[in-house]
Amino acid sequence: SLSGCGALAITALGVGASAGVSHTASGTSYRTFTASAAQVKAASLAALSKMGVTVEGIAKTESGELIKGNSADRSIEVELEAMSKSTTQMRASAKRNLFVHDAATAKEIVEQTERAM
Repeated sequence: SLSGCGALAITALGVGASAGVSHTASGTSYRTFTASAAQVKAASLAALSKMGVTVEGIAKTESGELIKGNSADRSIEVELEAMSKSTTQMRASAKRNLFVHDAATAKEIVEQTERAM
């Protein structure tokens, strides 16, 4: 009966560790930071660099900025939207191709950005 408690504790720990990151069915990860868009952008770029992602470009969008990059066989996109001067929403996605999304990599980009903050 003790082994069941251990498994439950490990499951609870895993759920709590990623509680700040939201996901969609398409494998996109979202996170809202209490920080300026400039701070989240700097942390995102540091996270991508740490992960070995080559940044191909940064473009302005209607709602903020879009960072595009690649790593191995994945296309990476990080979208930043300033919700206020001190609140920024981040969306990260990683795709192998049109049909295959890599939710684990998208989640890791968000988590590494959080650590870089």
